[in-house]
Amino acid sequence: MANLTQLKRLEDLDGFLLVDKPAGIGFSTVVKTVKRKFNLVKVGHGGSLDAMASGLLVLLINDANKFVDGVMGADRAYTGTIRLGLRTNTHDIYGEEVGGAGPVPEAGELESRMSGVIRDFTGDVFQTESRWCSIRREGSASYEIADTGEHGRQLVHVYGFDVKPDLSFSVKGTRGLLVKTLVNDFGDALGCGAALASLRRTEVGKFKVEDAIPFAKILETEMRDFESMVMPLSAALK
Repeated sequence: MANLTQLKRLEDLDGFLLVDKPAGIGFSTVVKTVKRKFNLVKVGHGGSLDAMASGLLVLLINDANKFVDGVMGADRAYTGTIRLGLRTNTHDIYGEEVGGAGPVPEAGELESRMSGVIRDFTGDVFQTESRWCSIRREGSASYEIADTGEHGRQLVHVYGFDVKPDLSFSVKGTRGLLVKTLVNDFGDALGCGAALASLRRTEVGKFKVEDAIPFAKILETEMRDFESMVMPLSAALK
């Protein structure tokens, strides 16, 4: 049970909380849980993260929300895995299968095709997000497919996209990079189709997932110990 001194300290606490979100829960659940558990006045975030994805979620505590534009506009980096021979309406493995997938080439031919098309997925890239999105509502045991409406084409910059023979990948790009769409379009270029199988965000600007605190650990933290987990503004902004 928190005492009045602890509550006052948390009320005046400003800074960044780096959370390592597990796959399978919505980022909004993390935000609401942290705010409620530690009785915080205001908790924002520096960029959403799909329920299927794990990794870095930057939470903005109280006055840190003044710097949301800087965090939102930062570059992002991810790792993940791809499943070939599958096309879905959500561009990930949790969506409904759609037509257009072809046979997956044998290893030698696949490597040749990948090396031939990968250059088209770096630099300035136009993307169109699918209107369908896989979501997982709070308390739900499964993913649902939501219609988010039609999206216009947008331009992003991909600094690097590296796909290994085992179909693991790493990618870094500007704000707005749609990794699921990148994977879908990469599969179309290969001629066999592809869907995002797993995703982990590793960087948001200067912040890195290795410095983040697992969400499970935050859930176990006592109120008196929470302040030590928050990165002060003076350290985060230098």
